[in-house]
Amino acid sequence: MKIVLFSLLLAALAANAAWAVPLSDFPEQEYSRFVQYTDENGLQKTIDLEEEVDEDLLDSLDSYIDRCVLFTRENPSEGQNLEMNNVESILSSNFDPNAPTVVVVHGWLGNQDSGMNTQVREAFLSKGPANVIAVDWRSLAVSGYVTATRGVPEAGRQLGRFLAFLNKVANAPYEKMHLVGFSLGAHLVGNAGRELGGKVARVTGLDPTGLLWNLNSNRISRNDGQYVEGIHTDGGLSASLGIGYAIGDADFFPNGGNSQPGCLTNFCNHNRAWRFFASTITHDHLVGRQCSNYLQVTLGTCRGQNLNMGNSDLNKTGSGLYRMRTRRFYPY
Repeated sequence: MKIVLFSLLLAALAANAAWAVPLSDFPEQEYSRFVQYTDENGLQKTIDLEEEVDEDLLDSLDSYIDRCVLFTRENPSEGQNLEMNNVESILSSNFDPNAPTVVVVHGWLGNQDSGMNTQVREAFLSKGPANVIAVDWRSLAVSGYVTATRGVPEAGRQLGRFLAFLNKVANAPYEKMHLVGFSLGAHLVGNAGRELGGKVARVTGLDPTGLLWNLNSNRISRNDGQYVEGIHTDGGLSASLGIGYAIGDADFFPNGGNSQPGCLTNFCNHNRAWRFFASTITHDHLVGRQCSNYLQVTLGTCRGQNLNMGNSDLNKTGSGLYRMRTRRFYPY
């Protein structure tokens, strides 16, 4: 049975109306051993949080990153493979160092053609010139959840080293890089940014997964980029898939951050993060209101300054907790 720590949280609320609970004191949600998960094709998978790590698989993979595929306005649908330590693969491609570089990373069970990668890529390319690099790490991502989790930090470091290579051979500036990851991919891009010393302009975590990650030191954090943003859509206490508290400089909690209009399942809530984000790239229309504490986030009583959620602004700044309301259907 899932253990939901309502009593402890209510005690914290009673003791501190601001709910300013330090992360070290925030209780990690406890899950039952088996968690149900639905993939993009509607197939239900069972996550066994106590399964053994497949060390043989991890040892057999030459790299945890299968490929990095470049899409630009010159090749919006047919990607070009960019290879680590292969200078020619970079120089012969359509990569433009003068354009922003957006790195998009799917989650567990995904691949470079996942809906998240496709919609975010199309949104950025419709906005203006960009180097959109879809990262495919399917060989690890399709393994058991615990095994994939074990490999994510190293996959992130490998991605970071690839971006350092891109910076060296193509003069791709870190201040024009935006790393975007969904679910497990959010922690992967966090580790990539950390490998680069937090130099990249932006890191966006789209409903970073909470399963085995709430208090994991390798999770995405505010030091992974110059500006780190979290978008939380399934961070509730009961059967949630995402982390329900701040992980970055600015953290957005659409509709309170745990139940989204038009959704009846946690998986639907979870996926709303990348759907919202893709929409903001095109429309830049979802505006959060700053909250003083988590209680205001929950009750929807935030009265602070405004900050747009998501979008493609490489020079974006901001800090704090934000909530906004969305609609049920695109553009939300």
